Amino acid sequence: MKRIGFFLLVNLLVLTTIVIVTTILGVQHYITPYGIDYYSLLIFAAIIGFSGSFISLAISKWMAKSLMKVQVLNPDTHLNPRERNLVSTVHRLAQQAGINKMPEVGIYPSPEVNAFATGPSKNNSLVAVSQGLLTQLDQDAVEGVLSHEVAHIANGDMVTMTLVQGVINTFVVFLSRIVAYVASSFVRQEYAAIVHILSIILFQIAFSILGSIAVMAFSRHREFRADYEGARLGGKTKMLKALKSLKATINTVDTEQTAIQSFKINGAKSGGLKKLLASHPDMDDRIRRLEESI
Repeated sequence: MKRIGFFLLVNLLVLTTIVIVTTILGVQHYITPYGIDYYSLLIFAAIIGFSGSFISLAISKWMAKSLMKVQVLNPDTHLNPRERNLVSTVHRLAQQAGINKMPEVGIYPSPEVNAFATGPSKNNSLVAVSQGLLTQLDQDAVEGVLSHEVAHIANGDMVTMTLVQGVINTFVVFLSRIVAYVASSFVRQEYAAIVHILSIILFQIAFSILGSIAVMAFSRHREFRADYEGARLGGKTKMLKALKSLKATINTVDTEQTAIQSFKINGAKSGGLKKLLASHPDMDDRIRRLEESI
């Protein structure tokens, strides 16, 4: 969830900033004396939309390190046995997955049972685990978690997420400007400009939230895939043990207070909007599908 959360938050902030700047500067050549030039608007929307997602991707690793206070482990320096084992396990799994440049490996200070992988490419990535994960899970479960995260890197999930988010951003920008143009046409001429600007920002945010439903659906799909690939890398037994161990940690916390737990979210079982906005599938579904595969 952290990997996805960082990306979506930065994407929304970058996209909103670009929109505000371009709107204030009057960069809206898609508006003609005869109305909206939809072809020009679509090109404009695509440029802004993909710029936002690719900028988010480019700074994803830096943002994760900064916000989570990740201590990157240097394999060439003195590490304690637990740290060295963590680095060697990630590097071994990365080599098995065909990753050419080894991911950076880090630990961040948190009692939660959590891990995430991020970065702009397979050869520029980071795998980070919480202190809580290392202390609460045994070696086999930890390796299962690491296999899942390395699978995300090997599958190029961050890049794919960027492309999906870019498409969503494009339609968000496109539709928000059409609606804003319509809204500004219902007010007096002297207020039209300010209504147009405010409407763009308002509908930009609203449509971005709606668009996140599609992004989350893709996220849930790739979690199943990462479980499957993680089982191939680290072994099905270890992957299942990781999922079952993580499921067990859910029962030790108040899930209403900890909206996010481990490298999954345990809210997809319930229906309605909560299920649509869940970044990870229900843990029982993940375990069941993995048991039925391979």
